[in-house]
Amino acid sequence: MSEACERASLYISMVKDAIQQAKEGASGISDMERKLIELSELYLKDSEYYLSLGDCATAIATISYAEGLIDSLAIQGKIKIKWRRIPPKRVVIAGTFDVLHPGHLHFIKAASRLGEVFVIVSRDINAKRAKGRDTIFPEQSRLEMVKAIRWVKDAVLGDENDYLKKIVELSPDIILLGPDQKVNEDKLKEELEKRGLGNVEVMRLEKRDVSFFPNSTTSIILEIVRRFCVQSNDEEHN
Repeated sequence: MSEACERASLYISMVKDAIQQAKEGASGISDMERKLIELSELYLKDSEYYLSLGDCATAIATISYAEGLIDSLAIQGKIKIKWRRIPPKRVVIAGTFDVLHPGHLHFIKAASRLGEVFVIVSRDINAKRAKGRDTIFPEQSRLEMVKAIRWVKDAVLGDENDYLKKIVELSPDIILLGPDQKVNEDKLKEELEKRGLGNVEVMRLEKRDVSFFPNSTTSIILEIVRRFCVQSNDEEHN
């Protein structure tokens, strides 16, 4: 994540906290003043949307409108808020990320809406064990490709023997699972509690983005075979 996006993320977190304080202490305000708080929430949602797109300048500009509305109410004594510097949450995702495609970006962008994204990239030996085949790109190449994605704060290689080791080292606030990842959330939470990470929130992306095809590494490989290998074999026989 760029410095501008980091600033935007922190700015959004601070304003979001102030809006929540305003809502909690808004019992004695007028309908018009309540509408201003609601308007600030709309600006907040817009800002989070622009941040998810990587448009950090617009995200900062938009959240400033929300800050202005909340500040104006506070200056008039309509609400009481305390501005607090709240660091963004640490979000961990994991995967093989072999042959990067839009589905991977959809997953990473979804994670970026929750906080700073840290990615655990599967080791070659573990990926082969899980998929039953070698990866197209070796682990170091896959790691560098993931690191280059603008929504990623940092990426590390997983451990060959202990899949929880890197999670413990990263100490996330949130773990976001992909819709197809074969991980039991309850069992994962139980294992994390044993490692001293009982406060980690485990979430799952509801569904993969099906607006494009191919939408998985396997489907991409099969499509390449269908288009180029099978066709070449047919031409040879003719």
